[in-house]
Amino acid sequence: MIKPLMDKVLIKMKEKEETTKSGIILTASKEKPQIAEVIEVGPGRIIDGEKEEMYVKKGDNVILNKYAGTEVKYENEEYLIVSQSDILAIVE
Repeated sequence: MIKPLMDKVLIKMKEKEETTKSGIILTASKEKPQIAEVIEVGPGRIIDGEKEEMYVKKGDNVILNKYAGTEVKYENEEYLIVSQSDILAIVE
């Protein structure tokens, strides 16, 4: 299990799916997806003696900065570790 530190967030990129008019799902896409699922969240960091709030939680779907994160491979799965500031929005 990977547990992020400070304001880091462990995410897994979602495959971008395209559906044809006949309903066939195509998972191969030319563009890198920017929507990911939050797998684990760090506790937050301390700034000027106060704990920074973490705005995302495990299970959230988020939109990322296009070039954010450090790629990590763990137990044959690929993840990204990003700073909370690299997360642009939560998809509801």
